[in-house]
Amino acid sequence: MKKHNFGAGPCILPQDVFKKASDAVLDFNGLSILEVSHRSKDYEAVMHEARELVKKALNISDDYEVLYLQGGATLGFTIAALNMMRSTKKAGYINTGTWASGAIKEAKKVGVDVNVFGSSEDKNFSYIPKNLVVPTDADYIHFTSNNTIFGTQFKEFPKTDLPLVCDMSSDIFSKEVNVSDFDLIYAGAQKNLGPAGATLYIVKKDVLGKSTSAFMPSYLDLKQHADKDSMYNTPPVFSVYVAMLNLQDLLANGGVPKMALKNQAKAKLIYSEIDSNPLFKGSAAVEDRSEMNVNFLLTNDALKDEFDAAWKAAGIIGLNGHRSVGGYRASMYNALELDSVQVLVDVMNDFSKKHG
Repeated sequence: MKKHNFGAGPCILPQDVFKKASDAVLDFNGLSILEVSHRSKDYEAVMHEARELVKKALNISDDYEVLYLQGGATLGFTIAALNMMRSTKKAGYINTGTWASGAIKEAKKVGVDVNVFGSSEDKNFSYIPKNLVVPTDADYIHFTSNNTIFGTQFKEFPKTDLPLVCDMSSDIFSKEVNVSDFDLIYAGAQKNLGPAGATLYIVKKDVLGKSTSAFMPSYLDLKQHADKDSMYNTPPVFSVYVAMLNLQDLLANGGVPKMALKNQAKAKLIYSEIDSNPLFKGSAAVEDRSEMNVNFLLTNDALKDEFDAAWKAAGIIGLNGHRSVGGYRASMYNALELDSVQVLVDVMNDFSKKHG
C-alpha cells in the first residue's frame, strides 16, 4: 500500500530525487557521496550549483550571498541576532508561535534588547497579529513566515524601512517571494529543500561584517562563510547534494510559480472539506491558515479512535497534531501530491457519511 506522508518534517521529497540520491550513495564519480572529500573538485561543483540554483529558483540578485550551514534554524536564531546587531542593539520581533518564541529567547541571550511588538500568544497562536506598529528605533525586524505547530502563515509581510529578517524554514520555495525585501532569510532544509542537516542562508552582502556584537564566534559570523564560498568548514555534504537534486527537480517542473499553484490547490481541497464537514473544524483563524500545515480538530472527541483507525488504514502517516494544539496536522510540503490530499479528504468524507 502506498504511504501518504503528512509528517511535519523531515518530510517527503520527490521520488526521482530519492532515486538519484540513493544512486550517489553507491557511486558518485567512483566514490560514495558519503565519503567524497568536500575539497574535491567534484563536490565543489555540487556546492556551487546548489547555491546558484537557489538564486535561480527565487530570482535572487548578485547583491546576495547564498550559504549552506549546519545547526538548523534553531542555531539560526542566534546567527541572525548576532549578524544583524548594530548600534542600538534593539530589534523588533513578532511572536507567532514556538519557533518565533525561540528566536526571541536566543536574541535576548546574546544581548539584543527585544521589542515584541506583535503577538498571538493570547489565543494560543491561532492567528497572525494585524495592524502592527512596527518599531523605527531597531537594528532589524524579525518574524517567522509560517508556523508549523499552530498552522498559521503570513499572507503579507511586515512593511518597514528597517532591515527585515525572516525564518522561512517551513514555506520557502512553496510560493514566490521578493527576496530584495529582506536583508536575511534563513531556513532549515528539511521541509521543502532537502533532508535534515543543512540550513540555508540568503543574506544581503551589505549586511556582512557589520555586527557590533562583542561576542561573535567565527562559525556564527556569516561573513566568514561567505568569504569561503560556504566551505568554511566541512559542510553537510549529503544534505547539500540532495538539496541540489531537489532544486533541479523543482526548476525542471515549472519552478516556484508552478509549485505555488500546486500548493494552493492542495490547501483549497482540504480546507473545503474541513469547512463543509460537520465532524471537523479548523483551529487557525481562517484568514491566516497555512498552506503548508493544516490543523484541524474533531467536533466529537469520542470518535477519535475510530477516525485514527480509518486514516491509518488508508496508508496515511504523520497526521497527529502537535501536543500544543491537539487534534490533527496535515503537513503538505512541496513534494506531497494532490492525490495524497485527496486520499485524506476521502477518508474524512466517508467518515462523515458513516456518522452523519
